[in-house]
Amino acid sequence: MKKVLIINASVRNERSQSRKLSQLFIENWKSKHPNDVFTYREVGINLIPGIDESWIAGAFIKPDDRSEASQNALQLSDELVSELKEHDLYVIATPMYNWSIPSGLKAYIDQIMRFNKTWKFRSGVPDGDYVGLLENKKLFILSSRGDTGYGEGEKNEHMNFQTNYLKFIFGIMGIQDITTFSLDNEEFGGEIFEKSKKEIFDKISSIE
Repeated sequence: MKKVLIINASVRNERSQSRKLSQLFIENWKSKHPNDVFTYREVGINLIPGIDESWIAGAFIKPDDRSEASQNALQLSDELVSELKEHDLYVIATPMYNWSIPSGLKAYIDQIMRFNKTWKFRSGVPDGDYVGLLENKKLFILSSRGDTGYGEGEKNEHMNFQTNYLKFIFGIMGIQDITTFSLDNEEFGGEIFEKSKKEIFDKISSIE
């Protein structure tokens, strides 16, 4: 039995294409892995608070040296990090906003990017040699985008601060097994978008 964490980042509800992707993933995965357990983390509609000075003050010192304010500031972060560690597989469903990710998802990442909890320096001192502490995890990124051509070697690759960023940041935390599915062409609509939906829906439905 695996524990699956679903993270939805869109600020839209019924009209969200990324939520349709995550729902399709859930239905497909449950049909093939009926004993797996799902947890749902909403970061789009129910916004995660951003970090502040107390958070930073507490995150980079030893727990015994933290003030009460710092401990309180890290309470949600501790819960989110524990949630990550308890799960085996993550699914991030996110739209592309202004070539990047929604602010709610960025706030979530700021909360879980924790020194000595999800990453550390290999030597123990700041040297740029990062070691991820989330081991044996799998990540699926389900993205929706208005345009197309954001893949490796494509015309808009240099503008992709969405999936490229997510792969990089979760890679820093130790997750190397990452699969991305991107639904493009939403802004064009019509036949072009329907063709994109069928291709991506078929790929997600084939996940084992």
